[in-house]
This record gives sequence, C-alpha cells and structure tokens, in this order.
Amino acid sequence: MVNDFESIDKALNTESNIVEVESKTTDIKVIKTTPDDVQKDYEYSRAQLYSLIEKGQETLNGIMELAAETASPRAYEVAGQILKSVGDTADKLIDLQKKMRGIEDDNAKTTNNVTNNAVFVGSTSELQKLLKQGFLNNKDKP
Repeated sequence: MVNDFESIDKALNTESNIVEVESKTTDIKVIKTTPDDVQKDYEYSRAQLYSLIEKGQETLNGIMELAAETASPRAYEVAGQILKSVGDTADKLIDLQKKMRGIEDDNAKTTNNVTNNAVFVGSTSELQKLLKQGFLNNKDKP
C-alpha cells in the first residue's frame, strides 16, 4: 500500500500507520405500531407529564420558601427557572392532547372524495339560454 501522507510525514518527521477497518452492517427492524400501542404511549406520556408537573410544583414551593428565608437573588432566579419549566411542561401536556386528537381524527376520517367536473363547450349566449331554462325548470319544481 502506498502511503498518501508521505510528504506530511517528512515535514512533521513522523510515520503514518494506516489501519483498514472492517465495517459491519446491521439489519434495521421495522416496528409496526397498533392503535393499542398509540393509546398506551399516550397514557404513559400523559402520566409522565402529570408527574413532572407535580414534582415541579413541589420543587417550586421549596425553593420559594428558601428564597424568602435567605433573600438570595440566586434562589429567586432558580425559582423563576422552575416556574418556566413547569409552565412549559403544562404546555407539552396540552400539545399531547392536540396530537392525540389529530391521530384520532385521522383514524376516523374516511376518504369519500367525489369530484364532478362539468365542462361546457359553447358560446356564452348558449350558456345563458341553458341557465335560463334550468332556472325555469327548477322554479316549477317545489
């Protein structure tokens, strides 16, 4: 094997060691999801978010007590960060609800799309005559 780095090796007064690495391929397994899996994942995610909100509120209460006792600016800063974190988690809970509704709506939708395209080939005066005849015929029918 020819050393492609010979000029660099001479300039730096080093010796290159080239090692060939054998690559391994791995098979990718496709996991099929079922509606039950989606529901389980939703329930698990929802429970985790509720737990995070509860723990965040407990932590916030504790840090607020500490901040009041010590009057430390850092304690108030941490309290603000926790407050933001709890608020963000509550927003994630609402987003989870919206996503779940979207999934349910997608599953409930049936695609019954019927497209009727009517094309009239003729002059505008012929079209007006046909429209007048159609309106007269429709007025006679209750």
